[in-house]
Amino acid sequence: MLTAFYRVLIYSVVGFLFLFVIAKILGKKQIAQLDFMDYIIGISLGSIAADMAFDIERPMWYYLVAMAVFALLDLLCSVLGRKSNFFKRIFVGKPLILVENGRLNYRNLNRSKLSLNEFLSLCREKGYFNLEDVAYCMFETSGKLSVLPKAGCEPATSRDVGRAPTAPAALSKDVVMDGRVVDACLAQLGKDRDWLMAKLGDVSIREIALAYYLSDSDRIVIHRKY
Repeated sequence: MLTAFYRVLIYSVVGFLFLFVIAKILGKKQIAQLDFMDYIIGISLGSIAADMAFDIERPMWYYLVAMAVFALLDLLCSVLGRKSNFFKRIFVGKPLILVENGRLNYRNLNRSKLSLNEFLSLCREKGYFNLEDVAYCMFETSGKLSVLPKAGCEPATSRDVGRAPTAPAALSKDVVMDGRVVDACLAQLGKDRDWLMAKLGDVSIREIALAYYLSDSDRIVIHRKY
Protein backbone atom coordinates (compact mmCIF):
# COMPACT_ATOMS: atom_id res chain seq x y z
CA MET A 1 0.00 0.00 0.00
CA LEU A 2 2.78 2.40 0.91
CA THR A 3 4.66 1.56 -2.28
CA ALA A 4 1.58 2.37 -4.38
CA PHE A 5 1.22 5.70 -2.55
CA TYR A 6 4.80 6.67 -3.31
CA ARG A 7 4.42 5.68 -6.97
CA VAL A 8 1.32 7.84 -7.32
CA LEU A 9 3.18 10.71 -5.65
CA ILE A 10 6.21 10.35 -7.91
CA TYR A 11 4.07 9.96 -11.07
CA SER A 12 2.07 13.08 -10.17
CA VAL A 13 5.17 15.19 -9.61
CA VAL A 14 6.81 13.96 -12.81
CA GLY A 15 3.60 14.59 -14.77
CA PHE A 16 3.35 18.11 -13.38
CA LEU A 17 6.97 18.92 -14.20
CA PHE A 18 6.66 17.45 -17.71
CA LEU A 19 3.51 19.51 -18.37
CA PHE A 20 5.34 22.59 -17.11
CA VAL A 21 8.19 21.97 -19.57
CA ILE A 22 5.74 21.41 -22.44
CA ALA A 23 3.87 24.61 -21.57
CA LYS A 24 7.14 26.57 -21.62
CA ILE A 25 8.03 25.09 -25.02
CA LEU A 26 4.63 25.77 -26.57
CA GLY A 27 4.65 29.36 -25.34
CA LYS A 28 2.56 31.52 -23.05
CA LYS A 29 -1.00 32.37 -23.97
CA GLN A 30 -3.86 33.86 -22.00
CA ILE A 31 -7.01 31.78 -21.66
CA ALA A 32 -8.99 34.32 -23.71
CA GLN A 33 -6.49 33.95 -26.56
CA LEU A 34 -6.68 30.16 -26.85
CA ASP A 35 -7.96 28.91 -30.18
CA PHE A 36 -9.74 25.62 -30.90
CA MET A 37 -6.52 23.62 -31.39
CA ASP A 38 -4.98 24.95 -28.16
CA TYR A 39 -8.14 23.97 -26.32
CA ILE A 40 -8.01 20.39 -27.62
CA ILE A 41 -4.31 19.98 -26.87
CA GLY A 42 -4.71 21.40 -23.36
CA ILE A 43 -7.54 19.02 -22.47
CA SER A 44 -5.69 16.03 -23.94
CA LEU A 45 -2.43 16.75 -22.10
CA GLY A 46 -4.25 17.28 -18.82
CA SER A 47 -6.19 14.04 -19.24
CA ILE A 48 -3.03 12.05 -19.99
CA ALA A 49 -1.23 13.53 -16.98
CA ALA A 50 -4.19 12.72 -14.70
CA ASP A 51 -4.29 9.12 -15.93
CA MET A 52 -0.54 8.77 -15.40
CA ALA A 53 -0.81 9.96 -11.79
CA PHE A 54 -3.11 7.06 -10.78
CA ASP A 55 -2.04 4.27 -13.13
CA ILE A 56 0.72 2.43 -11.28
CA GLU A 57 0.59 -0.64 -13.50
CA ARG A 58 1.80 0.81 -16.79
CA PRO A 59 5.29 2.27 -17.16
CA MET A 60 5.53 6.03 -16.75
CA TRP A 61 7.25 6.54 -20.07
CA TYR A 62 4.10 5.42 -21.96
CA TYR A 63 2.34 8.57 -20.79
CA LEU A 64 5.38 10.81 -21.24
CA VAL A 65 5.66 9.69 -24.87
CA ALA A 66 1.94 10.36 -25.42
CA MET A 67 2.24 13.89 -23.99
CA ALA A 68 5.34 14.54 -26.08
CA VAL A 69 3.50 13.43 -29.24
CA PHE A 70 0.59 15.80 -28.52
CA ALA A 71 3.04 18.64 -27.90
CA LEU A 72 4.87 17.94 -31.18
CA LEU A 73 1.57 17.83 -33.07
CA ASP A 74 0.63 21.20 -31.59
CA LEU A 75 3.98 22.66 -32.66
CA LEU A 76 3.53 21.19 -36.15
CA CYS A 77 0.05 22.72 -36.47
CA SER A 78 1.39 26.09 -35.31
CA VAL A 79 4.19 26.02 -37.89
CA LEU A 80 1.85 24.98 -40.70
CA GLY A 81 -0.63 27.69 -39.68
CA ARG A 82 2.07 30.36 -39.85
CA LYS A 83 3.42 29.14 -43.20
CA SER A 84 0.11 28.54 -45.01
CA ASN A 85 -3.19 30.42 -44.98
CA PHE A 86 -4.91 27.17 -46.02
CA PHE A 87 -3.78 25.32 -42.90
CA LYS A 88 -4.43 28.40 -40.78
CA ARG A 89 -8.09 28.39 -41.86
CA ILE A 90 -8.32 24.67 -41.05
CA PHE A 91 -6.61 24.72 -37.65
CA VAL A 92 -7.57 28.19 -36.39
CA GLY A 93 -10.47 29.32 -38.56
CA LYS A 94 -11.17 32.92 -39.48
CA PRO A 95 -13.13 35.76 -37.87
CA LEU A 96 -16.76 36.19 -38.85
CA ILE A 97 -18.37 39.57 -39.51
CA LEU A 98 -21.61 39.60 -37.50
CA VAL A 99 -22.44 43.28 -38.03
CA GLU A 100 -21.39 45.14 -41.16
CA ASN A 101 -22.19 48.80 -41.78
CA GLY A 102 -24.66 48.66 -38.91
CA ARG A 103 -26.57 45.69 -40.32
CA LEU A 104 -26.76 42.26 -38.73
CA ASN A 105 -25.28 39.46 -40.87
CA TYR A 106 -27.71 36.67 -39.99
CA ARG A 107 -25.96 34.07 -42.13
CA ASN A 108 -22.64 34.55 -40.34
CA LEU A 109 -24.46 34.58 -37.01
CA ASN A 110 -25.74 31.08 -37.77
CA ARG A 111 -22.25 29.99 -38.82
CA SER A 112 -20.85 31.23 -35.51
CA LYS A 113 -23.26 28.87 -33.64
CA LEU A 114 -24.40 31.83 -31.53
CA SER A 115 -28.04 32.47 -30.79
CA LEU A 116 -29.37 36.01 -30.99
CA ASN A 117 -29.63 36.18 -27.21
CA GLU A 118 -26.02 35.04 -26.80
CA PHE A 119 -24.82 37.56 -29.38
CA LEU A 120 -26.68 40.45 -27.76
CA SER A 121 -25.36 39.37 -24.35
CA LEU A 122 -21.77 39.49 -25.65
CA CYS A 123 -22.44 42.96 -27.06
CA ARG A 124 -23.70 44.11 -23.66
CA GLU A 125 -20.54 42.72 -22.04
CA LYS A 126 -18.61 45.02 -24.39
CA GLY A 127 -20.72 47.97 -23.21
CA TYR A 128 -23.09 48.20 -26.19
CA PHE A 129 -26.67 47.73 -25.05
CA ASN A 130 -28.17 48.95 -28.33
CA LEU A 131 -27.19 47.34 -31.61
CA GLU A 132 -27.95 50.71 -33.16
CA ASP A 133 -24.61 51.96 -31.77
CA VAL A 134 -22.54 49.23 -33.50
CA ALA A 135 -20.98 49.80 -36.93
CA TYR A 136 -18.93 46.59 -37.20
CA CYS A 137 -18.72 43.50 -35.03
CA MET A 138 -16.29 40.61 -35.50
CA PHE A 139 -16.56 37.18 -33.87
CA GLU A 140 -12.92 36.26 -33.32
CA THR A 141 -11.47 32.74 -33.48
CA SER A 142 -10.95 32.93 -29.70
CA GLY A 143 -14.71 33.20 -29.18
CA LYS A 144 -14.58 36.89 -28.26
CA LEU A 145 -16.32 39.84 -29.89
CA SER A 146 -14.51 42.85 -31.32
CA VAL A 147 -16.82 45.85 -31.68
CA LEU A 148 -16.31 49.06 -33.66
CA PRO A 149 -18.91 51.64 -32.61
CA LYS A 150 -20.55 54.14 -34.91
CA ALA A 151 -19.27 57.70 -34.97
CA GLY A 152 -20.44 59.51 -31.85
CA CYS A 153 -21.07 56.26 -29.93
CA GLU A 154 -17.50 55.75 -28.74
CA PRO A 155 -16.77 55.57 -24.99
CA ALA A 156 -16.25 58.97 -23.39
CA THR A 157 -12.68 60.26 -23.10
CA SER A 158 -10.99 63.23 -21.44
CA ARG A 159 -11.61 65.23 -24.63
CA ASP A 160 -15.35 65.02 -24.00
CA VAL A 161 -15.11 66.91 -20.68
CA GLY A 162 -17.01 70.19 -20.88
CA ARG A 163 -19.05 69.27 -23.94
CA ALA A 164 -22.80 69.70 -23.99
CA PRO A 165 -24.65 66.81 -22.32
CA THR A 166 -26.35 64.34 -24.57
CA ALA A 167 -29.84 62.90 -24.26
CA PRO A 168 -30.39 60.27 -21.52
CA ALA A 169 -29.55 56.74 -22.56
CA ALA A 170 -32.44 54.38 -23.25
CA LEU A 171 -32.48 50.62 -23.73
CA SER A 172 -33.85 49.17 -26.94
CA LYS A 173 -36.66 46.62 -26.76
CA ASP A 174 -36.36 43.50 -28.91
CA VAL A 175 -39.86 43.09 -30.36
CA VAL A 176 -38.99 40.40 -32.94
CA MET A 177 -36.29 37.73 -32.65
CA ASP A 178 -35.62 34.93 -35.14
CA GLY A 179 -38.91 35.48 -36.93
CA ARG A 180 -40.98 35.45 -33.71
CA VAL A 181 -42.76 38.27 -31.92
CA VAL A 182 -41.55 38.91 -28.37
CA ASP A 183 -44.90 39.51 -26.66
CA ALA A 184 -43.25 40.19 -23.28
CA CYS A 185 -41.43 43.21 -24.70
CA LEU A 186 -44.59 44.46 -26.37
CA ALA A 187 -46.36 44.22 -23.01
CA GLN A 188 -43.59 46.25 -21.36
CA LEU A 189 -44.04 48.91 -24.04
CA GLY A 190 -47.81 48.86 -23.59
CA LYS A 191 -48.27 47.93 -27.24
CA ASP A 192 -49.95 45.09 -29.11
CA ARG A 193 -49.33 43.13 -32.31
CA ASP A 194 -51.48 45.47 -34.39
CA TRP A 195 -49.18 48.36 -33.44
CA LEU A 196 -46.16 46.22 -34.32
CA MET A 197 -47.53 45.22 -37.72
CA ALA A 198 -48.28 48.87 -38.50
CA LYS A 199 -44.68 49.78 -37.61
CA LEU A 200 -43.22 46.95 -39.70
CA GLY A 201 -45.21 47.86 -42.78
CA ASP A 202 -44.77 45.35 -45.60
CA VAL A 203 -41.99 43.42 -43.89
CA SER A 204 -42.98 39.85 -42.96
CA ILE A 205 -42.27 38.67 -39.42
CA ARG A 206 -40.63 35.51 -40.78
CA GLU A 207 -38.09 37.59 -42.74
CA ILE A 208 -36.83 39.38 -39.62
CA ALA A 209 -33.77 38.20 -37.72
CA LEU A 210 -34.00 41.01 -35.17
CA ALA A 211 -36.22 44.05 -34.75
CA TYR A 212 -35.96 46.41 -31.81
CA TYR A 213 -37.84 49.53 -30.78
CA LEU A 214 -36.05 52.78 -29.93
CA SER A 215 -38.22 54.86 -27.63
CA ASP A 216 -36.16 58.04 -27.98
CA SER A 217 -36.86 58.24 -31.71
CA ASP A 218 -40.11 56.20 -31.75
CA ARG A 219 -38.95 53.86 -34.48
CA ILE A 220 -38.24 50.19 -35.07
CA VAL A 221 -34.91 49.07 -36.52
CA ILE A 222 -35.18 45.92 -38.62
CA HIS A 223 -32.42 43.44 -39.44
CA ARG A 224 -33.52 40.91 -42.03
CA LYS A 225 -32.35 37.30 -42.14
CA TYR A 226 -30.92 37.66 -45.64
